[in-house]
Amino acid sequence: MTTEQTISLEKRIEELKSSLTGDMFQDMDTRDQIHNLEMQLKGVKPMDSHIDCVGCGS
Repeated sequence: MTTEQTISLEKRIEELKSSLTGDMFQDMDTRDQIHNLEMQLKGVKPMDSHIDCVGCGS
């Protein structure tokens, strides 16, 4: 991943975090997007999965 891609992902995560309302149900989709972007940023995928995010259902 390039530095430009990393910065872009971090910026998008911050934008999404700033849009959180505090209502768990209303924020569910936004939190899912944040989770997926953070996994991309860290290069992480579920341990029991060969495809990203199938193991956790995200």
